[in-house]
Amino acid sequence: MSDIDLTPSAAARVAAIATKQGKPAILRLSVEGGGCSGFQYRFGLAETIEAEDVSVERDGVTLVVDDVSIDLVRGSAVDFVSDLGGQAFKVTNPNATAGCGCGTSFSV
Repeated sequence: MSDIDLTPSAAARVAAIATKQGKPAILRLSVEGGGCSGFQYRFGLAETIEAEDVSVERDGVTLVVDDVSIDLVRGSAVDFVSDLGGQAFKVTNPNATAGCGCGTSFSV
């Protein structure tokens, strides 16, 4: 099992965004302190993959996580979902012991 996974729907969405913005298809996931449950996820397109990053590739798209954040999201899957609440990247994190209603913060 890899440290982290990127679903096909998330890979397709990253590819579409990267093409539209003229950037490499590299999605960076990081974890920061804050949010209503203690930690929150941050997503953004990255220009490069750093030496200490953990990365996984799917369908030509690379998901990268820095060496500090990976400890908090190891075993997670990054998905892209569309529902009545809108469209968003979603992290299914087996390490989270609690989450918030909006799904963007968690605690371990």
